[in-house]
Amino acid sequence: MHTTYSDGSGTHADIVEAALAAGLDAVITTDHNVLVKGPAGYYQEGDQKVLLLVGEEIHDQTADPQKNHLLVIGAEKEMAKLAGDTQHLVDSINKVGGLAFIAHPVDPAAPAFNEPDISWEKWEVENYTGIELWNAMSEFKSLMKSWVRAAYYVFNPKLVGRGPFPAAIERWDQLLVAGKRVVAVGGSDAHAFKVSLGPIQKTVFPYKFHFQAVNTHLIIDEPLNGELNRDRKLILRALAEGHAFIGYDLPAKTEGFRFTAQGKDQSVWMGDEITLDKGVTLQIHLPQRAECRLIRNGQVIKTWTKREICSFITSEPGTFRVEVYLHYMGKKRAWIISNPIYVRV
Repeated sequence: MHTTYSDGSGTHADIVEAALAAGLDAVITTDHNVLVKGPAGYYQEGDQKVLLLVGEEIHDQTADPQKNHLLVIGAEKEMAKLAGDTQHLVDSINKVGGLAFIAHPVDPAAPAFNEPDISWEKWEVENYTGIELWNAMSEFKSLMKSWVRAAYYVFNPKLVGRGPFPAAIERWDQLLVAGKRVVAVGGSDAHAFKVSLGPIQKTVFPYKFHFQAVNTHLIIDEPLNGELNRDRKLILRALAEGHAFIGYDLPAKTEGFRFTAQGKDQSVWMGDEITLDKGVTLQIHLPQRAECRLIRNGQVIKTWTKREICSFITSEPGTFRVEVYLHYMGKKRAWIISNPIYVRV
């Protein structure tokens, strides 16, 4: 998400205030081509506290259009000067212990607003951490067919979220089937744009709204305790290992979702690898009844409806992940997207 240091309308203080109001535990800002020093840390209001971390969104500003955006988290040093060589940029991020996520891999043009396609194209780049599978603003941009349609969704923001673009999911599955470990995250890409519609002044998707919608939920080794360096390491480790899922929290809270696997001598979380041996039991726990799909190597192998607990025994290796759907505002919408469990021989 973005602040006044790049193309957002709010300050870090505004984002903290919205995050506290939304009940988030942590939030990460990624302004364009600038690593803002200073605001990272814990902020508290009453009994509620939130951890603010700061990264950056890097892209080559000499390119036209400016495609191939990379989210950098945990590098703790300015990396934007390396934007011209994406592979070198990723290698440099890894060298200093940072994480690199492909931002909005599918981001179509909006001709009515002179907005170009800024999708990711450099798929030959290797060794990045993951991919921003679900980007809320890219989804809104795809619906901006005209000023009338854009205004409709600005005033009805709960109708926007439907799920990651099919092309983004297809690309992710291709990478996973090819044997790559690619962590999926969801992002708001919040800017809180302020627009004038005649006499009406409107903020397009305020920060608080975004924080109640598409989120990345982490499974961390220990609870956050308010120690900045310790908690930062826990968050970065969970992101790096894919101990995470994407939750669309508007229809219903996704907190409590779990996807695990049990083998002969192993028990693992999503993001982990497990040895097949004589079989592996995959277990899914949902926060409430919903449609749940188990996917192996990009193909749906089992669908449950109106279930909270789902179990499947596999005798085959593969990359297994979960998609969960709910009906909300008249449509079936993606609710939860898990990271994979890698079942190996």
